[in-house]
Amino acid sequence: MAISVSKIDPLPFQIEAVYEYALKLPQVRFMIADDPGAGKTIMAGLIIKELKLRGLAKRILIVVPGHLKDQWLRELKEKFQENFEVFDRNLLKNSYGSNPLQEKHQVILSMDFAKQDDVINVIASSHWDLVVVDEAHKMSAYKYGQKVKRTHRYKLGQILAKNSTHMLFLTATPHRGDPENFQLLLDLLREGFFATTEMIEESIKSGDNPLFIRRLKEDLRDFEGKPLFTKREVKTISFNLSDPEVELYNQLSDYISKQYGRAEQENNKRNVAFALVILQRRFASSLYALLKSLERRKERLEEFLRAGSVEKEEAFLELEELEEVEDSTEDETLEKEREWESVSLAKNIEELRQEIETIKTLIRKTKEIMEREGETKLRELKRALEEGLKTIEESGGNRKILIFTESRDTLEYLERKVRDWGYSVCTIHGGMPLEERIKAEKDFRDWADVMIATDAAGEGINLQFCHIMINYDIPWNPNRLEQRMGRIHRYGQQRDVHVFNLVASNTREGKVLEKLFRKLKEIERDLGNKVFDVIGDVFPNKNLYELIVSAVMQTRSLEEIERELEVKLDRDYLERLKREVFEEALATRNIDYTRLAENYERAKENRLVPEYVEEWFKRALEKLGGRVKERKDRFLSIEEVPYDLRERAKQNRQVVKREYPKATFDKEKAFKNPEAEFISFGHPLLENLIDLILERFKERLLNGAVFEDPSGRLEGFLWLFEGEVRDGTGKTAGKKLFCIYDNGKELSPINLNILWDLVPVDEGAQAPTYNIDEGSKKAEGLFYQLINQYKEEILKERERQARIKQKYGVKSLERFIDDLGWKIYELEERKEKGEKNLEGVLAQLKERRESYERAFEELKNQIHKEKKLTPGASNLLGIFYVRPKYKKGLADEEVERIGMEFAMAYERSQGREPKDVSKENLG
Repeated sequence: MAISVSKIDPLPFQIEAVYEYALKLPQVRFMIADDPGAGKTIMAGLIIKELKLRGLAKRILIVVPGHLKDQWLRELKEKFQENFEVFDRNLLKNSYGSNPLQEKHQVILSMDFAKQDDVINVIASSHWDLVVVDEAHKMSAYKYGQKVKRTHRYKLGQILAKNSTHMLFLTATPHRGDPENFQLLLDLLREGFFATTEMIEESIKSGDNPLFIRRLKEDLRDFEGKPLFTKREVKTISFNLSDPEVELYNQLSDYISKQYGRAEQENNKRNVAFALVILQRRFASSLYALLKSLERRKERLEEFLRAGSVEKEEAFLELEELEEVEDSTEDETLEKEREWESVSLAKNIEELRQEIETIKTLIRKTKEIMEREGETKLRELKRALEEGLKTIEESGGNRKILIFTESRDTLEYLERKVRDWGYSVCTIHGGMPLEERIKAEKDFRDWADVMIATDAAGEGINLQFCHIMINYDIPWNPNRLEQRMGRIHRYGQQRDVHVFNLVASNTREGKVLEKLFRKLKEIERDLGNKVFDVIGDVFPNKNLYELIVSAVMQTRSLEEIERELEVKLDRDYLERLKREVFEEALATRNIDYTRLAENYERAKENRLVPEYVEEWFKRALEKLGGRVKERKDRFLSIEEVPYDLRERAKQNRQVVKREYPKATFDKEKAFKNPEAEFISFGHPLLENLIDLILERFKERLLNGAVFEDPSGRLEGFLWLFEGEVRDGTGKTAGKKLFCIYDNGKELSPINLNILWDLVPVDEGAQAPTYNIDEGSKKAEGLFYQLINQYKEEILKERERQARIKQKYGVKSLERFIDDLGWKIYELEERKEKGEKNLEGVLAQLKERRESYERAFEELKNQIHKEKKLTPGASNLLGIFYVRPKYKKGLADEEVERIGMEFAMAYERSQGREPKDVSKENLG
C-alpha cells in the first residue's frame, strides 16, 4: 500500500528490504546497512508509511546527525506526504516543565542534542511506536577486555531501545572493522542475539538474518537489471602556492604554534587548540576566508583591549567532541567557530597588544597578495572549470558544474569571481531556509552553469543532472568527501562522474592529503572506486582527522604521519579491506530481481485505482458540505474543506487545510507537478474524511444498498467483513477484508476487486426479500472459516520467525550466560584464594549475566506470545444486493460453460489441476 500512495518509484532491492525482511517481522527491530547511495531514506519512509497505514505506529521519532535534519524533513514531506517537526532547544524552553515530546507524534531530533542531560531525561520518559536512527553506527561502544566503554550516543541508543516498540537503524558502515563494536550495536536492536561472527555469517548464507540486511553497491540493479551507478573518476589537481603565499602560510603557522605552545602549558596535551586550527582551515579554504576570520578575531581582541581585560573562554575540546561539531548544522558550527575565533590565550594586556599586532601583520600580508597577484588556487579553479566544460562537451552532458567549499566566506568570494569569469552562478548554504535551498536546486537545474555549495547545504540536494564536481577545499573529515560526491553520483545519474580535488602540495595538510589520495588511487586499482565511500576506514586504526590536525599543529612530524599512511597493498591487506571495511561477509549477494519485478507488477495491478478513490472522495466531501471542482488542467481544486473535517484532523494531531487549490489522486501527475497536493490513503484529508463518513453513515451502510454488475455474472447478496488476528502480546498480527457472496443457493468467498466494477443504483432501488438473520448466520459461519485460514497463514510465518529466534537468539543468550557463569566461578575461586581487587570485575560480570538472563526470559516469552494467535470477532462493514446490469442469455451462459469445461479438461490432460475462479471475477 505504501508504494502506491507515495511519490516514489522504489527499486527492487528497496522493496525486498522493506517487504521481505523488515515488515515480515512481528516486531520491527532491524538495520538496513546497504552501501552508500542505496536510498535508505526511501526504505525508511516506506516502513514508516506502511506501519502507519497498518495502524501499528502513531508516535514516531527520527534521530539523525544535526546536519541531516532538513534533509529528512524534506524527503518525508515531498515523497511521503508526512509532516514531521524538529524538536530543538526552543521547543524545550517553551514547555514550562511539562514533557513536550508527549504532545508530539512525529518528531525529528538531532543525535547530539538528544544526548544532552536535560534532553535525554525528556526522551527517557517518552515511549515511541517507532524509532528510526540514521547513521546508527555513530551510537558506538567499545570493548576492552571485560570492560565496555559506552559513548554518550550509545547510552542514548540504550534509552531509545528500551522506550520503543519498533526500531529501525540505517547505516552504510555498520561493522567498521570491529566485530565487537558491531555486536554491541546489534545489542541495541536485540540484546545478545548473535554470540559469534560465525553465527552472523551463517544467518546471511541461510537467508534468515532477522536483524539486518546489507547489499553492496556493485550488486544493486534496477528492474531492467542495469547497474545502479555509473563510473566515477576522481582526479587530484596538485599545485604549489606562490612564494608570498608560502611566506604568509609560514607566518600564520608560527603564530598558531606560538599560541598552541601556551595552550599546552595550560592544558592536558590530549586536548586540541581548535580555536587556532580554524585559522589554518580558513587559509586552506581561501585567502578571503582567512582575511575575514583574522578581521573578526582582531575586532574581538580589540574589544577586550578597550575593556581592559582578557576574556577567558574554553578554547579546547577533546577530539571526539570536535568531530561531533562536524555533525552539527552549518549555523551551529558557524556560531561555535565564531566563538573560537575570538578566544585569546594572552595572560595580560601586553600580550594581548602583541597578539593584535601579529594579526594586523597577517591581515596586511593577506590583502597584499589578494590585491597584487591574486590567489594561486583561484587560477587553478579557473583551469578546472575549463577542463570540466571540455569533459561536458565530449560526453554531451548538461553545462553544469558543482563547486564545494567548507566556508561560507569562501562561497561568497567564489560567487563573485566565477560570475566575473562569465558563468551564471547560484549558491546554496546551510544558513538558507529549506524553501530557499529547494529553489536554489531548481535554479541550478533550470539556468545556472555553476552551483557553489557548502557541505551542510549539500546534504539533501539531489543533483544527478550534473556530473562534474570540484572540491575547492578538501574537508579534513574525509567521510565528508563521500557525502559531497553522493550529491551527483547517485541513482538517476546518466553519465560517468568526474571529481576534481584542488590540493596545495607545499603545505603540511596538502602533503598529507596528497599522500592519502595517492594511496586511495592505488587501492582503487584493485578494489574499484567504492574505496572513496569508506575513506575513513581504509587505513586500519588511523583517525585521518587527527592526522591532518597533527600536521597542521606540527605536533608530529610529516614523516611520521606519512609513515602511518604507508600501508602494504598485499593480498592480506586487500582481503582485510573486503572483509572488514567493505563488509562483504555481511552482504546478501543474491538478489532475485526477476521475482521482485514480478511481485512489483502484481502489486501495481492490485492497487486501488486512483480514479475510483477520487470519485468516492468528491462525493463524500460534498456530502459533508465541502466544495470541489475540476480545473481546466484536469487537476482538482478543493475550494472548501468542511469545518468538522478540519476539527477531526486537529483532534488526531494532524493538519488539514481549509482549501487545496491544486490537488490530484494520480501519482504520475503528482511526480511531474511537485507543487500539486498528492492525496491518497495516509493523507490526513482522506483519512479523516473516511473516519467521519463511517461515523455518520455506518447505520445506512448496514441497512444495505443496491448495485449492478456490468458483467452480468452476479445476482445475490454480498457481505463485507473486516477480520483481525491478534497475538499473545495483544497486538494486531494481521487485518483483512473478506467479501462473501450469497446467490440464494450457496455462499462462497469472492475477490474484493469485484467491488470496483459494481455500479451503484439510484436511491430508492429495492432489493428482493431476504432473510437477513439466516443470511447473517451463514455468512458469519463462512467468515470464521476464512479468518481461521488467514490465521494459519500468519502462523506459518510466525513459526518461521520463531525458529530463527530460537536458532540464533536463544542459543546465543544461553552461550553468553554459560560463559559468564564460568568466568564468575573462576574469579570467585581466585578471590577465595586471597586474590585482591576482583570485586569491581565480578560486579560487572554479574550485572551482564543478569542482563542476559532477563533478555533470555523476555525472548522466550516473546516467541511464545507471538505464536499464540487468536481471531477476533467478526466486524460487519456492510451488506448489499447486486443485480446484473445486462442479463446474459442462456445461450451465452451455455457457451461459456462448455468452453470452461473444455479448457479445464485440457489442463487436467497436461497434469495440472485447474480451479474454477469465475465467481471471483479475476478477469
